[in-house]
Amino acid sequence: MGSSVSSCYRGSDNLKEYVPIARNNSSWRVFTYQELYKATNGFNEDNKLGEEGSGSVYRGETIDGLQIAVKKLKAMNSKVEMEFAVEVEVLGRVHHKNLLGLRGYCAGTDQRLIVYDYMPNLSLLSHLHGKFANELQLDWQRRMNIAIGCAEGLLYLHDEVTPHIIHRNIKASNVLLDSNFEPVVAGLKIAKLIPDGVDQITTRVKGSLGYLAPEYAVWGKVSRSCDVYSFGILLLELVTGRKTIEKLPGGIKIRTIIEWAEPFIVNERFKDLVDPKLRGNFNENQLKQVINIATLCAHVEPEKRPNMKEVVNLLKGDETVGKLLQMRMEGIKCEEDPMALDKANDGVSHYEEEDSNGYNMLVP
Repeated sequence: MGSSVSSCYRGSDNLKEYVPIARNNSSWRVFTYQELYKATNGFNEDNKLGEEGSGSVYRGETIDGLQIAVKKLKAMNSKVEMEFAVEVEVLGRVHHKNLLGLRGYCAGTDQRLIVYDYMPNLSLLSHLHGKFANELQLDWQRRMNIAIGCAEGLLYLHDEVTPHIIHRNIKASNVLLDSNFEPVVAGLKIAKLIPDGVDQITTRVKGSLGYLAPEYAVWGKVSRSCDVYSFGILLLELVTGRKTIEKLPGGIKIRTIIEWAEPFIVNERFKDLVDPKLRGNFNENQLKQVINIATLCAHVEPEKRPNMKEVVNLLKGDETVGKLLQMRMEGIKCEEDPMALDKANDGVSHYEEEDSNGYNMLVP
């Protein structure tokens, strides 16, 4: 599939201005600033969904009743211009039910805005750790559906769109949920396009601590396998309800979700990994399978991780899971008793990184 967006640059005094041009694509359009201003009630604070360093996201409704989310970029500088260009270019390429697509954009003289569909159930982060954390809206079946939907979205990016796309920022805040809790993967502004025949590139490290594959975090080596690793971490987070990084007593040392989960996995204490909010309402066979898939995905050695096609098949119950489980990651050995650490960690706040995400949903 070719790009549905082309770009040209017009010279200016301080930066090059990105001007996206639509090409026969009826699924999105160019908005005027006045349209988006009216749709968001003047970018009213009451309509704000979230905020990041480069801009804010607002809920809106168009004159014809379309529910939208509008990202309004703040300062016009080269970094913001590039992020805008990349996000519009990538979003214009993707067409999949589990990926947040482009509804439109506005590129005026001094304004850059990107328009998406509004997701009424906000983000997975909001349900696991934020606004809806105390409400059990994500039962076991919904969590499994979210896992499969996200995996299918990533499979599309990795194998079905041309050029292939590496997401680079898979995390709970970049998984949005529609009115039926169907998952929509967002946050493509730091994505990398990979031509056919290229498996790995070296680039500047961007993303979120706790989700980064070791080879990417240390060496900047990014490949589709890095997304697989991040997805494995997301699976553990989805099942356990725990944050990916937490502070240990004393506030100096931190522990990753892999370090916390490894002793339970090695000793096959799978039930001890489940989010307590589920109150024991889960499928034990699915639990074991999902934990093992997460373990495979988060293997420290990239070549031992499955690809996203294998992950999708495994999540859907493919019998080859037994063979793949033989590649189980070596993992990190924990000398401490994890249950003792949990008890000592009561009341200690979890580590939380501040960076951009899909809608940049506020998670109070």
